[in-house]
Amino acid sequence: MELWKSTPHRRWNPLEREWILVSPHRTQRPWQGQIETPQQPPDLAYDPACYLCPGNSRAQGQANPAYRHTFVFDNDFAALQPGIEKQSANEGGLLIAETERGICRVICFAPEHHLTVSRMSAEALRRVVDTWAEQYDELESHDWIRWVQVFENRGEMMGASNPHPHCQIWASESLPNKPAVELKSQVDYHAAKHSCLLCDYLKLELQSKERLVCENSHFAALVPFWAVWPFEVTVLSKDHISRMQQLDDQGRNALADILKQVTTRYDNLFEISFPYSFGFQNAPKQCSDGAWHFRARYLPPLLRSATVRKFMVGYELIAGPQRDITAESAAERLRSLPSIHYRDRR
Repeated sequence: MELWKSTPHRRWNPLEREWILVSPHRTQRPWQGQIETPQQPPDLAYDPACYLCPGNSRAQGQANPAYRHTFVFDNDFAALQPGIEKQSANEGGLLIAETERGICRVICFAPEHHLTVSRMSAEALRRVVDTWAEQYDELESHDWIRWVQVFENRGEMMGASNPHPHCQIWASESLPNKPAVELKSQVDYHAAKHSCLLCDYLKLELQSKERLVCENSHFAALVPFWAVWPFEVTVLSKDHISRMQQLDDQGRNALADILKQVTTRYDNLFEISFPYSFGFQNAPKQCSDGAWHFRARYLPPLLRSATVRKFMVGYELIAGPQRDITAESAAERLRSLPSIHYRDRR
């Protein structure tokens, strides 16, 4: 792989079926663009003005209970609604629309306003994992739900409207664009090779360890060979499972552990509260367990420091994805960081 360290090249993403342009020689270009303000989590364990803290009222007047662990509620400003009558329109095969039903929820990870995943205890994170699994089971029990998306936007840079530790769940009756493409990629690979695409990929990564960030008994966290975002990380289960609900007790502990390991390294990279978008990819309903592989993805925006971010503009928006820092160098930087949070070291 020596050639790829400094030479412009492109890499194939077999899941999303697209090429990624890699330009490692651009890492030294001068920067006179937008400078971000480094983010730190709030200092208050309880904020009387926060609409997610225990006992407070939310934007539409509902009162939160005095919750002590996780708290789940239907999103007050839901992007999808369950009671929508089915309608569709099609004009000439070009102007096509249809109604979309869904359920949107919010999960508060903990009552403490100032926490992040990287600063939560193993016990508290395990409760979050259990809550995620319960929500998957409950939402997938609706016969009309096809896809359940758990995601977290962390930090103002990623559009988070509230710093309180929380995530969202959007459950929809149709399969969104990216999961639809990834499903076809994995099903086609399984049909051709009689094996799992991501199981085979993970074997290669564990052999080379070139892009490995950290691991435990059940999971490996790595910068994908085809990563787009500078410090993008994918968490893959070492055993072939398709859904979070298939994890046993030890597996759930391991999932909580690997998420804490990754987010701690993120914070340690620039010694800030690291922004990211995060999400799980559980198998869609009516999908063969043999084809789909359970994983989680971190898509963080920062590029070279706490104040310089990667912008998806110009070429990326019009032509295709591009990155400067190679996946190998990003993984090496994250891998070399301590697993103890920088605030605890101080």
